[in-house]
Amino acid sequence: MVRKMSVPPMQLVDYDGEGTQLCAVVEEIGNITLKRALIPEPAEGEVRVKVKWVGICGSDVEVFRGAREPEFISYPTRLGHEVAGVIDKVGPNVIGLKVGDHVALRYIWGAFAEYVCCTPFSVKVLPKELPLIEGSLIEVLPGIIHAAELGDISPHKNVLITGQGVSGLVMTQIISLYSPRNLVVTDLFDEKLELARKYGATHTYKVPSAESNTMDIVGKDFPDGFDVVIPCLLEGDGMVDAINATAQNGRIVMYGCIGTCHKPVDFFKIHKKRLDIFSTEPKRDIDNRAYFDKGLQLVLDGLVNTEEMITHVVKLSNVAEAFKLRNEHKGDTIHVMIDCET
Repeated sequence: MVRKMSVPPMQLVDYDGEGTQLCAVVEEIGNITLKRALIPEPAEGEVRVKVKWVGICGSDVEVFRGAREPEFISYPTRLGHEVAGVIDKVGPNVIGLKVGDHVALRYIWGAFAEYVCCTPFSVKVLPKELPLIEGSLIEVLPGIIHAAELGDISPHKNVLITGQGVSGLVMTQIISLYSPRNLVVTDLFDEKLELARKYGATHTYKVPSAESNTMDIVGKDFPDGFDVVIPCLLEGDGMVDAINATAQNGRIVMYGCIGTCHKPVDFFKIHKKRLDIFSTEPKRDIDNRAYFDKGLQLVLDGLVNTEEMITHVVKLSNVAEAFKLRNEHKGDTIHVMIDCET
């Protein structure tokens, strides 16, 4: 069975003292607060990571907003999965990893805290010369690289990416390396489209609202639609727009739009167009690790920039203000990083 996202257990306590740490808890929709918890001890086969940086992902924002269904999440809950830190303790029977290693984590949720424990599967050792703040976004690269490969992109195909948030901007950098004929991106904000052009987009379009029909905006230039459509939006409703924008015999790779879709989906249109729809998380553990390696190497080679889109840095003690900031859909707010070192 393929491994999935997990939330490491954390014992909350009602006192502040030695052996305790700060952690963030979403008590209810729209309310994230700081709690005290025991600093965890790594079990057999685990390491403990002193967390330094955690990015606020769009999925964190969706949970904060209450936009995910109960089968996905229940409250109270902990958030945070774009993690970079330093191993500060190694449990029994762990080989290779050692105290002092700089690491990025994947498949760990609930890391807006000072310490988390996890198994080596979730750990990618980073070169110490790479600034840790640039390491946290490596977590998104396995899914993004897998999405690119599922797209079967080649130089004669036109590709559309809807949404240029954090993951969308990383997606644009990766897809440009697959050399599509045209790489078209859309977003609500000029600031993000400017970065997208720098990252390899051949065409950028500003959409007037989140409810806009993409083909109403790009259809004059691309009347037949797109061979590959990769939605990088949060809400599931974007899949209806993606279906409309996909060309005959094209494919949709669902990096985003994994939230609930509240609009009617015309499955006959999918059949009529002969569309293929793919999800993006690797289906085998070995692939997940391979994409982790490849993603890190692209960053180290200077081909993917994970630092330039960081617009705000906020201390863990101000996590509520950070979520409020990230939840304000604005062009000058792209990636908000939480500094968990207290």
